[in-house]
Amino acid sequence: MPRSMTGFARREAKLPWGTLVWEIRSVNHRYLEPSFRLPEDFREIEPHLRDAMRKALQRGKVEASLSVQWEQEAESELGINLHKIAQLTKAAQQINGLLGSVAAPVNALDILRWPGVIQKQELDREQMHKAALDLFESALEGLIEHRSREGAELEQLIINRLTSVSTQVANVRARMPEILAAQREKLQTKLAALQIELDPERLEQEIVLLAQKADVDEELDRLDTHVIEVKRSLKQTDSLGRRLDFLMQELNREANTLSSKSVVSDTTQAAVELKVLIEQMREQVQNIE
Repeated sequence: MPRSMTGFARREAKLPWGTLVWEIRSVNHRYLEPSFRLPEDFREIEPHLRDAMRKALQRGKVEASLSVQWEQEAESELGINLHKIAQLTKAAQQINGLLGSVAAPVNALDILRWPGVIQKQELDREQMHKAALDLFESALEGLIEHRSREGAELEQLIINRLTSVSTQVANVRARMPEILAAQREKLQTKLAALQIELDPERLEQEIVLLAQKADVDEELDRLDTHVIEVKRSLKQTDSLGRRLDFLMQELNREANTLSSKSVVSDTTQAAVELKVLIEQMREQVQNIE
């Protein structure tokens, strides 16, 4: 099933040390162009994020942003350096012994203010990074689901227009014998009005030449072939957008040739309608991965 290049996904995870939120949005682009907005503590996981995205997506301009709301307890969790406190206490006792009665008492708050006594507990970076990567994988799956849903809608729009193309081709094919007969009669009427007598064999040659110029069987056959190929391609996934874009060019080429060979207004109108349908499909194809 084709996938659109337009999509959005958001994933949130609450953890003991904070809340992670991933948002990923994508739009159509000729190639895969990822960009990331990460907090400083998560910069080093960007290569892993890029690898995961390259494995999951083929095309599109993709913007992924990670935000972190730290828990106050986790951010301010403290550790006490007992070894440092023991050293400070011993030093204070020695100083008090030298000063005697003039020594000021040292309380616990004085010791806690000493540099190195209070240490902020470091969070496990590996654990944080793994949580961010796991949540990113989930967000990426959500993005793919969104792109797949839009892709299914695009596929239906294209199939509807392919049906209309086939209808136009069938109508022109059904009318061709009548159109050629009318052209033959028109030529004979014109010669009669001009009072020009041609050798029957020469007249037949002129009529054959006129029929050859107006014959569009080959173009109609190729249009039918391209319609079949587009339907077949819609069941594939590899480089689908580029393949469909090429087929739209081929369909448009045959519609232009049909227009140039037109000898009556009916086939001209059919060619115009074909080009409108093909352009509508081409616009949809531009958004397929």
